[in-house]
Amino acid sequence: MSDDFPLALTYDDVLLVPRRSGITSRRAVDTSTLLTPRIPLAIPIVSANMDTVTESAMAIALARMGGIGIIHRFLPIARQVAEVAAVKRSEAWVIDQPWTLAPTATVGEARERMAAHGVGGLPVVETDGRLVGLVTTRDLLFAPDPAAPVATRMTPRERLVTAPAHTDLESARALLDRHRLEKLPLVDASGRLAGLITTKDIVASLRFPHATKDDRGRLRVGAAIGVVGDYLERAAALVEAGADVLVLDIAHGHAEHALRAIAAVRRRLGEIDLIAGNVATAEGARDLADAGADAVKVGVGPGSICITRLVAGVGVPQLTAVLDCARALEGRGVPLIADGGIRRSGDIVKALAAGAATVMLGNLLAGTTESPGVTIRRGGGKYKVTRGMASVEAAMHRQAREDPERGWAEWEDDLAEVVPEGVEAAVPYRGDASEVIVQLVGGLRSGLSYCNARTLAELRANARFVRITEAGRVESGAHDVEAL
Repeated sequence: MSDDFPLALTYDDVLLVPRRSGITSRRAVDTSTLLTPRIPLAIPIVSANMDTVTESAMAIALARMGGIGIIHRFLPIARQVAEVAAVKRSEAWVIDQPWTLAPTATVGEARERMAAHGVGGLPVVETDGRLVGLVTTRDLLFAPDPAAPVATRMTPRERLVTAPAHTDLESARALLDRHRLEKLPLVDASGRLAGLITTKDIVASLRFPHATKDDRGRLRVGAAIGVVGDYLERAAALVEAGADVLVLDIAHGHAEHALRAIAAVRRRLGEIDLIAGNVATAEGARDLADAGADAVKVGVGPGSICITRLVAGVGVPQLTAVLDCARALEGRGVPLIADGGIRRSGDIVKALAAGAATVMLGNLLAGTTESPGVTIRRGGGKYKVTRGMASVEAAMHRQAREDPERGWAEWEDDLAEVVPEGVEAAVPYRGDASEVIVQLVGGLRSGLSYCNARTLAELRANARFVRITEAGRVESGAHDVEAL
C-alpha cells in the first residue's frame, strides 16, 4: 500500500473559469458529439440502462431530441427485443416490413391489429406478398359486422396510389401531397409489398430535424447485455431486431470476465458498435479500449441511488475519474461516456469540459412521463419510483420476472445472499422528458458561451477549472433569501 493519497474531486468541488467570449447567443453553439465513432448525436445525452429509466418510450423521446436511449437488460430476451423493435418501428422514412392483413381477415381482427400496433391503417396482402388493398380506421369506423371480411371494406389495389420500391423521400412527399394521402405503399415489379411511407413519419422528420436516426431513417437505440449466461444469445437477438449499439453492462468493467465478453461479442457479431464499462481509472479505460470497445463508460459509485462506495469502499470521485480516463483515451478515437453524478446542467458542462463526449442520465430522467418507474403520490405531490440495479428491490423484481412460477419462499434464500449496492427511492415527477432535456441543453449552451466555446471540442480546449471551498459551494446557489 502506498502512503500517497492523491486528491480526487467531483463536480461540486470545482467551477469553470469564464473566458472572454465572442458568442452573443446560446443558439450560436453546436452541441453535437459522438456516442461511438460511427454514431453521431446532436446532443450529448444518453439515458441510463436502468429498469426505472429506459424502455422504448424513453428511447424514442431521447432519439427524437438528438440523444439516444439504452434499453435495460433486466427483461426476458423476447421482451427486450420487442422494446428495441418498438423504437425502430416508431418512425422511419420507409417502413420496410409494415404490419399487414390477409384479405380473409375480418373487420374485427383488423380493428384489433390496428389497436395492438398503434397504427391507423394496414396493407392487405396475399400469402405471396402481393398487395391487394389498404384498410384504414376510417374504412372500419362504421362497419356494422365485425365478422365481415376486410376485403369488403378496404380500398382495392386498382384504386390505390402506389410507388416503386426505391422511391426517395422527396418524391414520396410530392405524391402524398398531390393525392392528399396519408399512406403510400411501395411495391416491387411483381406487385409485392416492399414497404410503406406515411405522412405521420414525414411530419415527425420535419418536427424533429435533429433526431438521431440510422441510414434508413429509423430512430437509433441501444440495448444493454451482461457478461455471463445468455448474453451472446441476447446480443445476437438485439442486433437482429435493429439495435444500433450494445452496452456491456457490468458494475466493475475492469474485470477479466468483462474483457473476455468484449472479445466474445466481437467474434459473434463482428463490427457492431459496442460500449463497455464501468471503469474509473486510466488503466481500466485503456484496457477496455484495447479489448475492442468503441466507447468507454466511466463511473463507479457516483449515481444518486448507488451506494457502492459505502458498501464496498471503492470508487473514484467522478470528475477525477473522467479526467483520468479521458487522458488515457486521448488519440485513440474511443469516446468517453460520463455515467452518474449529474444533478444539474452545470455538471454536464463540467463533465464534457473534463473530456467526456456524452453523459448518461438516470435520476434526472427517472421522474419523467416516459420512464417506466411506478408513479406514487406523497404529501400531495406526484413522484416516480427509481432504484439502483444493484438494490434488493431490483433483485426481487428480476427474480419475479425471470421465474414467475417460483414463489417467495423458494427464492428467499437467494435474496439473502444479495449485498445491495443501490437503493430504491422516490423522485419528483418532472413532466415529459423533452421538457427536462430542453432545460439541460439550454444550460449546456450557456456554459459553452461562458467558456467562449462554439463546439464541445472548443469547450475541452478552453476549459480551466478552479477548486472551490464549502463557502464557495454555498455562494454558488441561492442563499440568504427565502426561495419562492
